[in-house]
Amino acid sequence: MFTTTIRKVCLTATLIISASVAASTSSFAFSSEARAACTGDAFRLCASEIPSIPKITVCMRANKAKLSAPCRAVMEREDVPDATPTAEK
Repeated sequence: MFTTTIRKVCLTATLIISASVAASTSSFAFSSEARAACTGDAFRLCASEIPSIPKITVCMRANKAKLSAPCRAVMEREDVPDATPTAEK
C-alpha cells in the first residue's frame, strides 16, 4: 500500500510538471481547472502515456465517452480547433 501511494504521488507530480512545461510550449494549454478535473481520468484511462502531454491529450480525446462529467465539460470548453476559419469576401 505504501508503494502504491508513493507511485501515485510521483505520477501526480510528473503530470503536473509535464503539464506546466507543455503549457508554455504546446498549442493545447491546460488550465488549472482542466488539471483539477482531469487528473484522475488521466491516471485511470491514460497512465501508460504519462508523462507525454501530447499523447495524454490524444488518449483523453479518444476516451471522451469514458471521461468523468467535469473533465468532459472542461475539455469540450477548452478544446478549440487549431485553425479558425476566416470569412471569405
